[in-house]
Amino acid sequence: MRVAFAADHAGVELKAELIRRLAAAGLGHELIDLGGDGSDPGDDYPDFAARLGHAIRDGAADRGILICGSGVGASVAANKIPGVRAAICHDTYSAHQGVEHDDMNVLTLGSRVIGPEPALECSVAFLAARFSGEPRHRRRLDKVLAIEREAATRPQNPVSAA
Repeated sequence: MRVAFAADHAGVELKAELIRRLAAAGLGHELIDLGGDGSDPGDDYPDFAARLGHAIRDGAADRGILICGSGVGASVAANKIPGVRAAICHDTYSAHQGVEHDDMNVLTLGSRVIGPEPALECSVAFLAARFSGEPRHRRRLDKVLAIEREAATRPQNPVSAA
């Protein structure tokens, strides 16, 4: 599996640690580092969420691990890209269940919320999981994809100032 990693300035240390430890674990995944490097404190999570999300959307990566300070902003930004299903998971159950039931393809982590050991455990659980394809999960995923398609084609109705 091709796994892309990206992080803003707050997540760069955890990203480097995860890449190093996952490579050492010999799980057979191709690990792709999409940046950042921590050299710019102005690095903003939306830039890295877009970079990673586009890699997923365009087929350059199968899954992604995206890190910012809390995991929240990165998740919000990544989910704006069609085809990306990102979620914050700071426990192994959510990390594998999100893939098995919801076909999640991006794990977001908060470097200021989770330590390196639980982050590694969540990453391993996420990467080992597969979408079950069970009818109830497929039905629900199809509904999520329909919402995504509708949002892409529906004209926005801006709220006018009162």
